[in-house]
Amino acid sequence: MNLPGTGTPLRITAQAVLVDIEGTTSTIAFVHQVLFPYADAHLDAYVAAHRSDPEVAAAMREAAKLAGEPADADDATVLAQLHGWIAEDRKATPLKTIQGLIWADGYARGELRAHVYPDAAAGLRRWHAAGVDLYVYSSGSIGAQKVLFANNSEGDLTALFSGHFDTTIGHKREMRSYTAISRAMRTPPEDIVFLSDVDAELDAAAQTGMQTVRLLRSADTPPGATTKHPSATTFDEIEIVRA
Repeated sequence: MNLPGTGTPLRITAQAVLVDIEGTTSTIAFVHQVLFPYADAHLDAYVAAHRSDPEVAAAMREAAKLAGEPADADDATVLAQLHGWIAEDRKATPLKTIQGLIWADGYARGELRAHVYPDAAAGLRRWHAAGVDLYVYSSGSIGAQKVLFANNSEGDLTALFSGHFDTTIGHKREMRSYTAISRAMRTPPEDIVFLSDVDAELDAAAQTGMQTVRLLRSADTPPGATTKHPSATTFDEIEIVRA
């Protein structure tokens, strides 16, 4: 195991890398201070303009069901619940679906530009060039993941990834989610390394046999935070060799 910040690389042999986004490839501040407020401000107008779109209609029905409301609940009731979930950072799949659509619209309008750490972009490009398969697993929808990596400070990174996973495959603190991801990737768990800033997620992944790395970024890590997982402060400290 390396000592974060010493310059000693953490050397890992793997076929694939699975990365979290918030606090791992991108700063938490961008998500909480830019993306969440943007979705909150545009939620009502976006749903009103796109209510007949199948994806929006399905998400509104699912949100009503998840909130314990009747199937025919009025939009104002469901929207109030969605605003509440944004405020509490609820990992609710229908909310994440609608947020992703709103953010995609914001990127298309030029009103949003995502943050990606320069070392994360460099690391992803380095590992991809070495033949390592790259995947994303985030609580944000797959659509939101793709537009973030397409419209960010480090250039379009979408071609680097072999696939994306969100909460439709399972929640990030449940072992079965990582088992399902391993099967979908057709890669044994022990040949996958998962990078995240949350120990509970890494614990769940490790239970399947996945290798793990905890990101301890200075901007995103509480003072005095510790971890039992191998750790790094940036992607520069992680060397991944194709198995």
